Amino acid sequence: MTRDFATAAATLSEALPYMQRYSGAVVVVKFGGNAMGDDAEMAKFASDIVLMKQVGIHPVVVHGGGPMINDLLGKLGIESSFVRGKRVTTKETVEVVEMVLSGLVNKRIVQAINDAGGRAIGISGKDDDMMVCEVDDPELGFVGKPVEMNVQIIRDLYLAGLIPVIAPVATGMADNETFNVNGDTAAGAIAGALRADRLLLLTDVSGVKDGSGEVITQMTPDHVRAMIEDGTIAGGMIPKTETALKAIEDGVRAVVILDGRVPNATLLELFTEHGAGSLIRSTEPRVKPRGLRQGDSGL
Repeated sequence: MTRDFATAAATLSEALPYMQRYSGAVVVVKFGGNAMGDDAEMAKFASDIVLMKQVGIHPVVVHGGGPMINDLLGKLGIESSFVRGKRVTTKETVEVVEMVLSGLVNKRIVQAINDAGGRAIGISGKDDDMMVCEVDDPELGFVGKPVEMNVQIIRDLYLAGLIPVIAPVATGMADNETFNVNGDTAAGAIAGALRADRLLLLTDVSGVKDGSGEVITQMTPDHVRAMIEDGTIAGGMIPKTETALKAIEDGVRAVVILDGRVPNATLLELFTEHGAGSLIRSTEPRVKPRGLRQGDSGL
């Protein structure tokens, strides 16, 4: 038992340089996947977010909720049609999307963070016209592409000591227009508008993999584009990496695609030398300063 306590103390001591490095930093975390439907996993995620806030980071949580939307649509007997594997969001469907994302899912995450000792508040892209969208693809209906971001409300919240939890539902250019926005897309747009230090995309895979199936720990945008072009990056990883590229272009310092099923995944990424998942940043790392993860110069 004494050895276990000593290990825990040593771990905290080793994390100090990373806590110092990220103090005051804005970190946008996209939460989704299987962990959202598991109360125990939700509680673990919430605890990690509260710890981040406790050590001086400004976490901003953006969430999805696809499985919960599917469940309610089924219970209501609303059938969905698909184009190229993507759901067509009708006016009837987008009302259900807003109920699930801005209501059930958002408040469940808020409650979990509050139960863990944090101070969370739930909003959506509609609040204060934070996220204004236009139609992304006419064939997909009310699926939005962010074209205008007004993120002062997010800054006001995290500077007041609160943890913003944001549902990816947005307003349109016309009156009373509502759009469903892909969770990764919304997180990338918010991170870009905030010029966040980090965007963490939690997924159900361990990161971007090379041709042999090994996770690539560090990448540049050029590397990502080449892998998309040659087909190494394929399927559902394409939109995630494209979100990463757009976020970096908009001013996010680095994006990490990591497995949200791994216990304390966000803490492993931020506070250990090993990190977690695949880190994408615009430049090759320079000399590693003492106490910082390889590939994260802190500059």
